Amino acid sequence: MSLTHSAEATASRTANSKWLETLARVGFIGYGIVHLLFAWLALQIAFGGSGQDGDQSGAMRTLADQPMGKFALVAIAIGLLAMAIWQGLEAAVGHRAERGKERVMERVASAGRTVVYLYFAWTAWKVFSDANSNSADKQEALTGELMTSSGGRWLVGLAGLGLAAIGIGLVVYGLIKRFEKHLKTGEMNPKTRKLARRLGIAGYVAKGAAYAIAGLLIIIAAINYDPEKARGLDAALRTLREQPYGQFLLALMALGIAAFGAYCFLQSRYRKV
Repeated sequence: MSLTHSAEATASRTANSKWLETLARVGFIGYGIVHLLFAWLALQIAFGGSGQDGDQSGAMRTLADQPMGKFALVAIAIGLLAMAIWQGLEAAVGHRAERGKERVMERVASAGRTVVYLYFAWTAWKVFSDANSNSADKQEALTGELMTSSGGRWLVGLAGLGLAAIGIGLVVYGLIKRFEKHLKTGEMNPKTRKLARRLGIAGYVAKGAAYAIAGLLIIIAAINYDPEKARGLDAALRTLREQPYGQFLLALMALGIAAFGAYCFLQSRYRKV
């Protein structure tokens, strides 16, 4: 057996291990909790303001302030790390049921999810280590530093463009119900299948819209040399609130993000892992 085939076989065995599946399913529960808290912060921003960042790190800090919150953060970090390992293995050797371009696209998507889950696991650990860290302020400071360097504004603009593209992709992903191919729909009864579909559509569209707005604000920040606008999801939610009917739109987005959190709970049971 060649070294490449041996590595692929080892990766496949790891991907199919029971302990990794269990931890990944726990990770979906933690991911859902974070998005429910994120939705709660968005509602607070819509109707009176919030002292926390309106993003997932703010949600994790909110959790850290609760009794047993730091213990829950560690559990979430472990689950998210397991999800990252699972998706990393999928990117490396997975999606064998697909062929050609379709498999390439799925593996690229898994690579993207790996980065996302690693980022959130790292964020959970950072919040556990220092619950007062402020991700929006750090993002604004980093953007300001980049803008002072040669070509920095181009990098910031490209980052914003990439984030906006991810957001648009999530909206399309939800609208065409592509998420259903990753669920064990055969094990669902009709009511559960309908619920999963509705939660998935609402969740991916709301989350994608938030990312798209955040990306657009980062692009505007690069064009206008205004780092204050480059505060990620927090700036996106607060900017949306300032628009005509902004409170109503932000409340709808919060409900959609809450739907995504609920959808994560369904994934913990029915996601193909």
